[in-house]
Amino acid sequence: MEIPIQQLIEEIKAKKVFGRNKKRVELKILSALLYFYGLSLRKTSKFISLFQQISHESVRIYYHKIKGVLKPPEKKDRRLIAIDETKLKLGDEQIFVWSAIDVDTKECLFIWATDGRSSFHAYVFLKEALKYCENKPEVIVDRGFWYKWALQRLRLKCRHETFGERNAVERFFSLLKRRTKRFFNRFLPRSSFESVQSWLESFMGFYNLEVLS
Repeated sequence: MEIPIQQLIEEIKAKKVFGRNKKRVELKILSALLYFYGLSLRKTSKFISLFQQISHESVRIYYHKIKGVLKPPEKKDRRLIAIDETKLKLGDEQIFVWSAIDVDTKECLFIWATDGRSSFHAYVFLKEALKYCENKPEVIVDRGFWYKWALQRLRLKCRHETFGERNAVERFFSLLKRRTKRFFNRFLPRSSFESVQSWLESFMGFYNLEVLS
């Protein structure tokens, strides 16, 4: 699939995402994409600096800021969404990352980091994901007990699967974990929950840009 680079350039310039800057917009986009695809901040900086000097901190900023022009999921009828959560770390503390994937389009509807995993977390997560659905789609879940009350509260039909169409969310988490493995599935201790959420939203934005292009 071909990512619409020219469209990104035009939207970044129109929205003045970076303000006045001598660095070329094309290189900023390329920096963010290389980091999304798996290079470290420093390796990305080293490669891009062959064309124009860019620091690893600048690469980090570009990755977070470009999500401002990446379109959110469209609100429409959706047949089936698969939901799940996975574990990462923020410093030495365990956190949970929740994700909802449209089984048909493969796009990520919502991603969310929390410090706990409960029925209330599941309810808030599902309610946010439903903002991108015109209807109330059927939901695929695993056996996590924390989903039961949330699904009942929101009056959502669900089915339990380990494989099959639930693989849509498993594949998404496989890509996410492949990326976070580069920093040992652990965000730095000095990172805030806000920065972790921003990182995840950027990942979701670039992922959706690719699967929908």
